[in-house]
Amino acid sequence: MRILFLFICFCSVAWGQTDAVSKSNPTPLIVYGSDTCYYCLETKAHLQEKEISFIYYDIDTNEIKLQEMLYKMRKAELSASNVQLPVIDKAGELFMNDQDFQYFLKRITTSKL
Repeated sequence: MRILFLFICFCSVAWGQTDAVSKSNPTPLIVYGSDTCYYCLETKAHLQEKEISFIYYDIDTNEIKLQEMLYKMRKAELSASNVQLPVIDKAGELFMNDQDFQYFLKRITTSKL
């Protein structure tokens, strides 16, 4: 049992996934980003500060989540040729940092689910 627990913990770290839990929003956002992206790191900090639940996937280290993000983008008819990280999946609504960053952060926290 301990080995299984250690394996799960290791995989979560190795795949670049971070979970942040919140009391105020039981439906977590999915944030696709990169640990080398300033806007991704700022988005994570903003969500933690606002106590908004989210799951973060580092698409530089997790090929499966990169493909998942690209699939969702195609499905939402967003161009994958000019991806602006981070890409947010908020209860099926997909959007990315393609405008003013402060507007993007506001959209994350005020967009209806």
